[in-house]
Amino acid sequence: MPNDPYLDASVVWRIKSGNLEFKESSYRSVKEAILSSGLATEVIGLISSGKEADVYLCTYRSAPIAVKVYRLYKTSHRGGRPIKLDSLGWLAAREFEMTRQAWKGGALVPAPARRVENMFSMRYLGTDERPAPKLHEIEPSDPSAMMNQVLSGVEGLSHAGVVHSDLSAFNILVHEGRPWFIDLAQAVRVDRTGDVPWQRLHEASVALDRGLNALQGYFDKYGLDVRKDALASRILKSIDKFHVLS
Repeated sequence: MPNDPYLDASVVWRIKSGNLEFKESSYRSVKEAILSSGLATEVIGLISSGKEADVYLCTYRSAPIAVKVYRLYKTSHRGGRPIKLDSLGWLAAREFEMTRQAWKGGALVPAPARRVENMFSMRYLGTDERPAPKLHEIEPSDPSAMMNQVLSGVEGLSHAGVVHSDLSAFNILVHEGRPWFIDLAQAVRVDRTGDVPWQRLHEASVALDRGLNALQGYFDKYGLDVRKDALASRILKSIDKFHVLS
């Protein structure tokens, strides 16, 4: 049974007894799950859909919030019945904790609120008319200033102890003129490197290189240089307190 620590006893029983159906959840069933969990008092609608999770605009006592719901299964590309995801509540738990770590450290991420099973609530970024757009969807009025803010945000994440492992213009929201970082489920925690610091720092180095390359690809169209090597070197130097990588 994967991820038992993240599952309520009732869900564990349903899986073991075969009473948990592995089919695409309807909007109605997801809405009922959000409301019954107490994460929100109203579900307004779906605002984002991804490979592993969907994000819903909700309210909690009239205040707008976003609720991210990870799927408990996926459909096999080879056809046939849906198959269980190993993640279940694990990815939701990991993203919630990584986002909270980043938020506590002052990084620009949506403030997390609560997690229940495969769902968690957080601050909604957007207006009454629409959610905040992703960086790749807009044309910044001042690309150079936006690039500097994004790179400062990447460094801010590292100061908070987090290195984004899927950094790109698709995982940055632009709200009130500032870049906000989302989708931290696979982020690397670097404020504490554990028993194998080299491995954790190496993962962070690879993630930084990949992410900064993706950002360079976005800012290339504006003729801008993200100065990848200098930024990565500065970040790694700041988190490699015992000079493991050198």
